[in-house]
Amino acid sequence: MKYGTFKMVSAIAIVAANGALAESHVTPEAEVLHYWTSGGEAKSVAVLQEEFAENGGTWTDMPVAGGGGDAAGTALRARVLSGNAPTAAQIKGPSIQEWYQEGVLADISDVAEENNWSELLPASIASHMKCDGTWCAVPVNVHRVDWIWANTEILAANDIEMPTTWEEFNAAADTLQAAGIIPLAHGGQAWQDATVFETVVLGLGGPEFYQQALVDLDPEALGSDTMVAVFDQMRTLRGYVDDNFSGRDWNLATAMVMNGEAAFQIMGDWAKGEFLAAGQEPGVDFTCASTPGDGFLYNVDSFAMFEVDGEAKQAGQELLAELVMGPSFQEVFNMNKGSIPARTDVALDGFDSCAQTSASDMASTSDGGSLLPSYAHGMALFGAQAGAITDVVTAHFNSDMSSEDAVQMLTDAVANSM
Repeated sequence: MKYGTFKMVSAIAIVAANGALAESHVTPEAEVLHYWTSGGEAKSVAVLQEEFAENGGTWTDMPVAGGGGDAAGTALRARVLSGNAPTAAQIKGPSIQEWYQEGVLADISDVAEENNWSELLPASIASHMKCDGTWCAVPVNVHRVDWIWANTEILAANDIEMPTTWEEFNAAADTLQAAGIIPLAHGGQAWQDATVFETVVLGLGGPEFYQQALVDLDPEALGSDTMVAVFDQMRTLRGYVDDNFSGRDWNLATAMVMNGEAAFQIMGDWAKGEFLAAGQEPGVDFTCASTPGDGFLYNVDSFAMFEVDGEAKQAGQELLAELVMGPSFQEVFNMNKGSIPARTDVALDGFDSCAQTSASDMASTSDGGSLLPSYAHGMALFGAQAGAITDVVTAHFNSDMSSEDAVQMLTDAVANSM
């Protein structure tokens, strides 16, 4: 009897001790490195910070300006090499696998499996988030890259419809230029040049050609007459850009469309976040349409999780991963950001018409085999190959180089990067 009583008391003591440990759990901590610094982007990431705080976490923000993410990548590498990696960093596409190969990413499979990520994500998107079968990153959204944004009032005043072919775009741009209006708002930065370039590749060559040229890096496609035509169109587009485009940030180009200084911008749907943040409405103040041609170029923002020491940071990592994939954050964040949820079960009733079009097109192109990763935004290629292409695109766009010479330079540059 005394022995049984002792066993009971001991059991109660153990339960009480475990309860005390649970009550004194560490405060989750997360230092998050990202490059969401424009108006719409900053508003979007603030949603995640607030939700993290509401769940008892302490967030340390590490924003690094630069829409293309190059500066953030440099800052991240410095942190990792110094042995002080952040909890999570905004990374995407093959770059996730490159970091994994360096042995610095954490395994968040427990969180993923507990929350059924495999059932909630399209297989193509889930594949980017896995490293040798384990989950090492979490997707935030799906951006469409191949969009044209337009000032509705300017189009109406000049009797212009949204173009559905590049010939129609050129004709509209000629009309606008004759009227003294800047046809195309553009920022002279390498990644912006690459963004326009890949939409022209898709539009003139079609999805199969895009896959061959900018995903498979097929030499025949890279050196083809179709690619010559792509550079011809890029030269034409260069003539529609104002003289002050060099170095302009993408959101300032978006502001040109919002303010009536320019008619069109070719940019991913993060540009819509700028319009929305300024109180503008799709179909009223601005118009959205896919760039000419078939297909859908996607860019998935994601957070890769790094190996960190300490219970607080590990708890913060798990909380961050769970919240990013949570239905509430996926809905609210993407409404602010201009993108659509990575989760397939989030209702789109509250989303604007541009987002609903994007979601519909993503589903149809996925079924039709023309849902394609953006090369310009780090989803299709490793850095060396993507950089080789972009260097040629920018060199051509900012010079009098012929299209034939650009194609030769392109095939050589890709071959030398392999």
